[in-house]
Amino acid sequence: MAFRSNQPVSLVFPPFQGVTRRIILLALVEYLGAALLALFFHPSTLLLSLFRLQPGQVATGMLWQLLTYPFVGGGLLSLAFALLTLWFFASALEDDRGSQWLTEYFLVATVAGGALAVLLSLSSARIPGLGPYVVTQGMWPAVLAVMVAYGVLNAEQQVQFNFLFSLKAKYLAVIYVLFYLALALVGGDRFGALTALCNAGAGYGFLKLAPRRGLRIGVSERWFAVRNAYYRAKRRRAARKFAVYMRKQGKEVSLDEEGRYVDPDGKPRDPNDRRWMN
Repeated sequence: MAFRSNQPVSLVFPPFQGVTRRIILLALVEYLGAALLALFFHPSTLLLSLFRLQPGQVATGMLWQLLTYPFVGGGLLSLAFALLTLWFFASALEDDRGSQWLTEYFLVATVAGGALAVLLSLSSARIPGLGPYVVTQGMWPAVLAVMVAYGVLNAEQQVQFNFLFSLKAKYLAVIYVLFYLALALVGGDRFGALTALCNAGAGYGFLKLAPRRGLRIGVSERWFAVRNAYYRAKRRRAARKFAVYMRKQGKEVSLDEEGRYVDPDGKPRDPNDRRWMN
């Protein structure tokens, strides 16, 4: 799939690679593993309940649920459609922003969105459908966050459906979110709808607040900038001390604002030549 083109893009199968492939394969392995487990272990739902998102359990210390709930599959058709959507649009994001960025975005949208949904559910326990004992699972909240990212970063891109009609990416993202919310609310899954909204909101916040190349690279660049500023300041202090020392020896030296030696006659000097110090 092309990305950020002036021409409409068609929904054709992109290369199956990178972080997108790992996420899809992990979801499929979990689904097949759960299906096999159900054949031999009838109370398998008790085991799977440890990995779904339940506010009361998260509040008691089961924090891993904030990361695992997207990979607890629901129905086969819903999972297949979610993973196909993820394949199309996450691959385009990965091509444009890189695998590291997509990994960070997926984790922030999933974990931060899930944590926000848990807090809101616990604080709204009197609202029907929310509280400590509601449960949600599945890939759709994370998929909707991916759709929000695609719609924001590629808002005017025309997405073409089998040459029948085309739709701008920003409208497609809105339709996805609203359609899922409508299905969830009609089905009585208020916590699932809340989690989807929180995932989309966390993803949008990441787009607006995080550096373009991702948090890890942004933090790394900031750290090296601070470190280099420290070393430059240290070099300037050493240069000032050296100038004072040379002045006491009856010699004047010229230093620039960064603490580097400046030849008073303007001639270039070999940086390895230390004879001028004597």
